[in-house]
Amino acid sequence: MTDHLKTSLNRRTVLQAATVGAVGVSPALRALVHAQGSDAPEKKEVKIGFIPLTDCASVVMASVLGFDKKYGVTIIPTKEASWAGVRDKLVNGELDFAHVLYGLVYGVHLGTAGPKKDMAVLMSINNNGQAISLSKALADKGAVDGPSLAKLMAREKREYTFAGTFPTGTHAMWMHYWLAAAGINPISEAKLITVPPPQMVANMRVGNMDGFCVGEPWNHRAIMDGIGMTANTTQDIWKDHPEKVLGTTAEFVQKHPNTTRAVMMAVLEASRWIDASLSNKSKMAETVAQKAYINTSVDAINQRILGRYQNGMGKTWDDPNHMKFFNDGAVNFPYLSDGMWFLTQHKRWGLLKSHPDYLGVAKQVNRIDLYQSVASAMKINVPKDAMRSAKLIDGVVWDGRNPAQYADGFKIKA
Repeated sequence: MTDHLKTSLNRRTVLQAATVGAVGVSPALRALVHAQGSDAPEKKEVKIGFIPLTDCASVVMASVLGFDKKYGVTIIPTKEASWAGVRDKLVNGELDFAHVLYGLVYGVHLGTAGPKKDMAVLMSINNNGQAISLSKALADKGAVDGPSLAKLMAREKREYTFAGTFPTGTHAMWMHYWLAAAGINPISEAKLITVPPPQMVANMRVGNMDGFCVGEPWNHRAIMDGIGMTANTTQDIWKDHPEKVLGTTAEFVQKHPNTTRAVMMAVLEASRWIDASLSNKSKMAETVAQKAYINTSVDAINQRILGRYQNGMGKTWDDPNHMKFFNDGAVNFPYLSDGMWFLTQHKRWGLLKSHPDYLGVAKQVNRIDLYQSVASAMKINVPKDAMRSAKLIDGVVWDGRNPAQYADGFKIKA
């Protein structure tokens, strides 16, 4: 830009600013100032991978509602077929960011699940809203929850198969934890397989598994299709548990700090928008149900996001701990203890052979510094403590202290 053009631009911007005065700066002007400044996004167009699940909604809505443009970036939501695919494309740079399983990011960072690469968790995308489904065949024999499943498995000896969605991911860990809480050893007494989320229902239909853990809408879809029932929600296992995150590589953050912040702001704004009202949630359900995203009927999505649950066996209930995307900012903070918990379970089930530096790894991966800067700019509440505490379904408390002792302390482990 020539000095003359700069001067005339600056003179014009000052005049414009004076004329809009009390009304506020025009968006175009703000964009100009933004683009000329040092905080301009280094990469303007970003690909964000997602898997067809209800909790991809904040990434999708950030794009659909134009929140991305507000922060000077264009988000291209990119539908992926499996979590392994998401991992590979994040690692090789085909994707810039992803809606991704918390435990997958940690698995890649430590090389636990395939390639090893330094990774970053930028924010949590959602709490709650996954479930454990058991087949109709099992339910007809009385197995409708953990204890009754354990009784059936003791009575009718055979190989029982359960599915998660990725070896180090959230669903695999919820499945392991839930089985163990019912007294079933998931390593020696059951077979655990990996199935991509959109394929869960079809695989159960043909009898490939007895149960699965997956995100919505696939648990509700299994009920609608008459092939499965909900034994427990994941919020039954851990109220307000961590689930999907906005993930990327450490390298991307280092090279594109402004782009990273802009994308975080767009996704945070979409998260806030989704949780702001029932009508927003309904609009979100209508959008993400479309073929380009989840590709299912709206009624498979729009009940459970409001906490309206049924188990497929005649029981209905309203769950206040349904899927949350924002919850006044409580959802999105990347707690160190959340990341550490997945490492404790990776160690518990033999995915990690020795204890990692739990806190050290979490501090490397979870970019609390970035999150705090973005949240304060958006006037979003940030918790004072990077650790949080919860009592899980088996009565054991996790608070981030003594992770090695916690991991070794379970009666049922690998």
